[in-house]
Amino acid sequence: MRLLSLTLKSMRQRKAGVALTIFTVALSVFLLLGVERVRTDARQGFASTVSGTDLLVGARSGPVTLLLYAIFHVGEATNNITWKSYQDIRSMPEVAWTVPLSLGDSHRGFRVTGTTSDFFVHYHYGRGNALAFARGRPFSDLYDAVIGSEVARQLHYKVGDRIVLSHGLGGANLASHADKPFRISGVLSPTGTPVDASIAVSLEAIEAIHVDWHSGIRLPGMEASADQARHMDLTPKAITATLVGLHSRLSAFAVQSAINDYPEEPLLAVLPGVALGELWHLVGTAESALRVVSAMVLLVGMSGMLTALLGMLGERRREMAVLRAVGASTKAVFALLVMESTLLTVAGMAAGVLLLDAITAIAHNYLLATLGLVIDQSPAPGEWPLLVLVLALGSLAGCIPGWIAYRRSLADGLQVRL
Repeated sequence: MRLLSLTLKSMRQRKAGVALTIFTVALSVFLLLGVERVRTDARQGFASTVSGTDLLVGARSGPVTLLLYAIFHVGEATNNITWKSYQDIRSMPEVAWTVPLSLGDSHRGFRVTGTTSDFFVHYHYGRGNALAFARGRPFSDLYDAVIGSEVARQLHYKVGDRIVLSHGLGGANLASHADKPFRISGVLSPTGTPVDASIAVSLEAIEAIHVDWHSGIRLPGMEASADQARHMDLTPKAITATLVGLHSRLSAFAVQSAINDYPEEPLLAVLPGVALGELWHLVGTAESALRVVSAMVLLVGMSGMLTALLGMLGERRREMAVLRAVGASTKAVFALLVMESTLLTVAGMAAGVLLLDAITAIAHNYLLATLGLVIDQSPAPGEWPLLVLVLALGSLAGCIPGWIAYRRSLADGLQVRL
């Protein structure tokens, strides 16, 4: 207790240097934990792009391929699922709900997803978060469209605006469905998932804009107006994929096996979590890079604190000598400097954590809306070992100036140097 009191009094005499050292440690801890939190939340957000869905079903290809085009809207489907096959899957006794997905059209570079109103009920992301509307409502009319937050932000769309979909996914010569324009009925809140950069319409709407098309080509002389399409049979003939929810997750493997062995056509059912894990191993090299950045941040922070301590030690030679002269042992001087280093580290850690929490709270909505990055305000599990490591290194850094002071003679600090 006496040593602690002496340490605090000594630190009060050097407020500027102490404050600068605490700031250096706080900034290092802020960057270190910030990188760790971004790394952890990015991985968790990636793995939770779709949650609450037990199976993802599409035409037979590969799990990662199916996941890429059905969920991340990357690439194109190798084949479609017939409507009959979809109905057979939906009628299985173990199946609680299904959400069909029909892909293939776009609007100014953003994917269009044909689905049902169940999409807004059963699609969940993150830790079971449901889709929410920032403005408007789900589609109700045949030519209603719901846009993601990124679409609204980049194209400056709002509820009530008219948009025209294009046939296909890219290229300079996209054919337009200008004869059947859509009205934006709702804008979704940011989710940090591919939903933000997509446009949702009904399955019947997808059929309506293609009633006078065949094999990607508009049939000459067979044009049907938007009103005429309303009175046609708009039952889908095929879909791209479907999300499947089960009454019990214990039946997931049995249902998966039954779908993979479906006799009518080759289908593939995958567990989204497993497929997301496989995909992360392919694209997760950034995680290793962030670990390297964390190590460099820690190294720079501890080096900065050690430099500050050594710089202050030169100014404290007389103080150390006076302590020795009044009876303090060399071990007490060593312990004094180690304790000072530990206190500076603890203060810097506390300041860094508070700064990170404040920045996270302030920038949470901005990061979600602009970068699609969801940063959790609660500490990540990997932060505690890092804090322990910082504390250990901070205490160890104090051993170096402590050892130097330990080796110096009493006369070295008392002599006057001109």
